[in-house]
Amino acid sequence: MNTIKPAEGSKKEARRVGRGIGSTLGKTCGRGHKGSYARTGKGKIKAGFEGGQMPLQRRLPKVGFRSKMSADAAEVLMYRLVKVAGDVVDLASLRAAGIIGADIKRAKIVKQGDVARALTVRGVACTEGAKAAILAAGGSVE
Repeated sequence: MNTIKPAEGSKKEARRVGRGIGSTLGKTCGRGHKGSYARTGKGKIKAGFEGGQMPLQRRLPKVGFRSKMSADAAEVLMYRLVKVAGDVVDLASLRAAGIIGADIKRAKIVKQGDVARALTVRGVACTEGAKAAILAAGGSVE
């Protein structure tokens, strides 16, 4: 038990700074002269700070917009309406079929694919193409 030692090279000796010019880490202790990196606290500066120059994220123009209403809205592709049980398509039936999530408050049917049976759409928005396809299949949009 008294001969157990850590593996060779696993324990690294701490860097001793400020112990004279012969140690190569005397006086400024390897930090150079002045500046934020020479100070205590590891020279931390904010992310994006460019030394007082106007930072890149402020120089570039702001573009784009993300609507807060898009989080509770869903787009329903018409060929997925096959999953709806019954003839009435509303938010409750779309949730029950697993087409939209539970937190969705608004939905819109988009024409992609075809409907094979007559459906009654209530309380759900439709594009012009989707509305025409539903009416052509013998359904109705309310």
